[in-house]
Amino acid sequence: MEMTKKGQRWVHHENTLPQDLGNGVVRRILAYNDGLMCVENKFEQGAVGSLHSHPHTQITYVQSGVFEFTIDGETRTVRQGDTLLKEDGVVHGCVCTEAGILLDIFNPMREDFV
Repeated sequence: MEMTKKGQRWVHHENTLPQDLGNGVVRRILAYNDGLMCVENKFEQGAVGSLHSHPHTQITYVQSGVFEFTIDGETRTVRQGDTLLKEDGVVHGCVCTEAGILLDIFNPMREDFV
């Protein structure tokens, strides 16, 4: 497995490097360039995405599972097929209540992830 390269046109999942973030979360960097990044986050039941903020706009697509998401102080349950918008600087986080996968899109790309 290899790390995804910036501007790589074709990114096959089996060639991406899983990054164990600990506490039941595994991240995979998918396709990205300077302005946009796609990231897969696999959560075990009970795993927590701690409250945080960053200077990137982020859209999250719930590929599978059930999550309790908090965005700017408001908490809601989200499931497969739901999407969430987190504008830059907004505090957000989640708790996974049923194991699943989140697909995150960032603008601009997260340099701290590579």
